[in-house]
Amino acid sequence: TRAFLILGSVVLVITGGEALYADMGHFGRRPIRLAWLFFAMPALLINYFGQSALLLRDSAAAVNPFYALVPSVALYPMIVVATAAAIVASQALISGSFSLTRQAVQIGYCPRVRIIHTSSILEGQIYIPEVNTAIGVGTIALVLAFRDSSNLAAAYGIAVTGTMIITSILFHEVLTKIWKWPEWRAALLTGLFLVVDLAFFGANIIKVGQGGWVPIVAAIGVFTLMTTWRRGRVIVQRVLNESSLPLDLFLKDLQRKDVPRVPGTAVFMTSDVTGAPPVLLHHLKHNKVLHQRVVMMSFQTRGVPTVSRRERLAVQDWGLGFFTVVADYGFAESPELSDLMPDLATRGLELKTHDTSFYLGRETLFATGKSKLARWRKQLFIIMARNAQSATAYFGLPPNRVVELGAQIQL
Repeated sequence: TRAFLILGSVVLVITGGEALYADMGHFGRRPIRLAWLFFAMPALLINYFGQSALLLRDSAAAVNPFYALVPSVALYPMIVVATAAAIVASQALISGSFSLTRQAVQIGYCPRVRIIHTSSILEGQIYIPEVNTAIGVGTIALVLAFRDSSNLAAAYGIAVTGTMIITSILFHEVLTKIWKWPEWRAALLTGLFLVVDLAFFGANIIKVGQGGWVPIVAAIGVFTLMTTWRRGRVIVQRVLNESSLPLDLFLKDLQRKDVPRVPGTAVFMTSDVTGAPPVLLHHLKHNKVLHQRVVMMSFQTRGVPTVSRRERLAVQDWGLGFFTVVADYGFAESPELSDLMPDLATRGLELKTHDTSFYLGRETLFATGKSKLARWRKQLFIIMARNAQSATAYFGLPPNRVVELGAQIQL
C-alpha cells in the first residue's frame, strides 16, 4: 500500500511531458521528437541518476535533492535557471490553451472570442486576450491559495494523471473511429496504457482533500460552460430553422411577386444555406426590397485541422441574382472574409466593399421557453451569448457595411 501511494509522488517526475502534445500542434512531430530524444530525455535521466546517487550517499538530502545536488557557489544561478525553466514551461500551457479555445469556438463548444494572429507565416501562432487574462487571474489565485509549491503538487498530480486517462480514451476513439481498428485490438493497446494511467491516478486520489479538488472543480466548471453553450446554440439554431424557408420555395415565391431590386450586393450570413435565412426574410418583410445580387454565406468547420485553399469554397448560382457560398475551414483555422475575396472574384462573385452590405441576425434571448434546458443553464447561456465577440469582428466584416436585424428567441 505504501509503495502504491508513493506513485502519487513518482508521477511528478513525468509531468511536463504532456506539454509536448501542445507544442507538437505548433511545430510538428519531427522537432519535438529530436528535442525530446537527443536533449530533454538524456538531460532528465542524468539529473535523476545524479539525485538518486546523492540520496544513496546522504539520506538527509531528501529534503530537496535537486538543490542539494548543486554546489553552493552555483545555488543562486541555478535558482535563476529553474525560474526561467518554469517560465518556458508555462508557454506550452498558454499556447495550448489558445489553440484549444480556438478549436472549441470552431466546433461550437465556446462563444466567439477575439483571436489575434501574431505571425503572418505560421497559422498556429495566435493570441487570445480573454484566455490570457483568465490564466493570469487563475495563476495569482492559486499562488495566494496554496502559498507553497509542495501544496500545489497535489493539485498538479490529479490534473496530469486525469489528462493521461482522457488522452488514452481519446486515443481509443482515434483507433476505432478513424483508423478503423477492431474494438478488441484497440482495447488491448489502450488498456495497457490505462493500467498505468489509472495506477497513477489512484495513487493521487488521496490528495483530493489536500488541493487535488482544485483541478476537479475547474474541469467541472469548464465542462459545464462548454456543454451549456453547445446545447444552447442547438436550441437557438432549431428555432431559427423553424422560422426559415426552403430556398427553392422562396425563389419560386419571389418569381411570382414584383419585388423592387436596388443596385449593389447584399450578403446574408447564415449557418445553413439550404434555406432562406430569417434575417433575409425579415429584411424583405420590413424593407420590401432586395439588392440586385443576394449572397447567402456560411462558414463551416470540418473535422480536420486545416482545409486546403483549393477545397475551401463552394459557390452555387440559383438564378434571379441569388448565390450561396459555403466556406469550409478546419478546426485549427480562423475564418476571415478578406481571405475569401480573391477566390470569390475568380468564381465570378466579386464583392466590392463600397458596394456590398452585410446583414447579420442579432438574437435577444429569454429564458422563458419550453426547452428541457434547466433555467439556471438558460441564464448562463444568455450571459455567455451577451459576452461573446460580435460576428462582425470574428469574421472580419467591414463594420461600416454591416446591418443587424434583431429577433427575440425563447429558450
